[in-house]
Formats: sequence, structure tokens, C-alpha cells
Amino acid sequence: MQRASDQSLLVMFDQSPSPRFRPQVARFARTLIEKRPQPLLDAIPAYATVLLIFDPRTTRFREVEELVERTLEEIDGAPELAPREIIIPVSYGDRYGPDLEDVGRINGLAPEEVIRIHSRGSYRVCFLGFSPGFPYLDGLDPAIATPRLSTPRTHVPAGSVAIGGTQTGIYPLDSPGGWRIIGRTAVRLFDSSRGPATLLDIGDVVRFRAVNQVEHARGSNGLEQSAG
Repeated sequence: MQRASDQSLLVMFDQSPSPRFRPQVARFARTLIEKRPQPLLDAIPAYATVLLIFDPRTTRFREVEELVERTLEEIDGAPELAPREIIIPVSYGDRYGPDLEDVGRINGLAPEEVIRIHSRGSYRVCFLGFSPGFPYLDGLDPAIATPRLSTPRTHVPAGSVAIGGTQTGIYPLDSPGGWRIIGRTAVRLFDSSRGPATLLDIGDVVRFRAVNQVEHARGSNGLEQSAG
């Protein structure tokens, strides 16, 4: 643990973003986010850290440190719940995936092979960020890892499925973005009228299912979920 500011404490599980401690990071963050115990205001997970926010006017650092210690003891040895698995339909290429061919060219693969590799993967939601509900997904096959665009787009449509370096993700809202877009889903990842507003949560497992444009046009009815 280390002080990050006068109102935040950084809990570090590892010095680098290796996958070794990601299950512990996810369990620790989810426990705090779901329970939101006093004196915590917010818990912000990343690959190997969780940033805890509190009000320094009413809370001392030692109180937050004690909360961390109690939470780590609580999750230590507790049985791990089976993750939710969510299958998201994706229409790859053409107007929905303008960077698919470039991803193939950079990696020496045909577009069809990029689709096959991407859609056969199993991806873990490490954390949500950038925009509400944007999932940073771990587990991308190195064969299709591709650098981000040198100049980000000013507009990326909601539902765009993209690759950024060694990660893949889904844009939940229309926004700027520099990841390589290879497809699009009609599934809504963020909906402020829904409870919870975000479809995915840290620790979830995501799989992609390739669909044609006719199926894509039917909307999000193809969404499949399971609990382990």
C-alpha cells in the first residue's frame, strides 16, 4: 500500500501488469465496490492495482489501511465464485470493421483468419474505464495483437469491437478512439436506464460469436449469458 494523494491510497498487488494477480485484484475491488464500506468513497481497479478514494476531512489514512487489511483477510481463502460468461455477437469486417484488413496485413493473416482467432478466444474483464462500461479484455491471442492507430479517430460508433496492442475491447458509447476496429455488436454495454447500467463487470468472461449483418440488424437478442 502507498499514499497516492491526500485523499487516496493505492493498493498494489504487483509491480507490473502481469496476469498473475488479476483474479485477486478483481475479487478485492468487487468486494469493496459492492459493499462500499465506510470510509470508502470509491474503488478504482486497474490491472495490478486498486485506487481507494476517501474524504481526508473525516478519515485518516490508517482507517483506510485497516479497511484494506480486513478486506484482504475476508477474501483470503474464500471460495472463488464461478465467473459469468457472456457471449457477444459481432459482425466482423466491411463497414462495421474498417480496420480488419489492416490487422490481418500487419500480422500476415487473411481477414478470415483474424476473425477466427478473435472469435475463438476467451477474454477476462480486467477493469472498466476510458468511458462508462468500456471493458479492458485480457486474453488476446498474440497472433493478432496490433498497435493502436497513430492518429485516433474523432468518432467511433458505440458497439465497435476493437484491438489496441495486446488487448481487445468494446466501445460502449460513441466516442473518439484509437483502437483498431474489427467489428461491431448491437449489444448495449451501457444503458443509464438499466440497473446496473453497465452490462459487464470485472471478472466476467467474454466470448465473441461471429454473426452476419442480417443477424446484427436484429439487435441484441443474440446475447447469451451463463454463470460458469
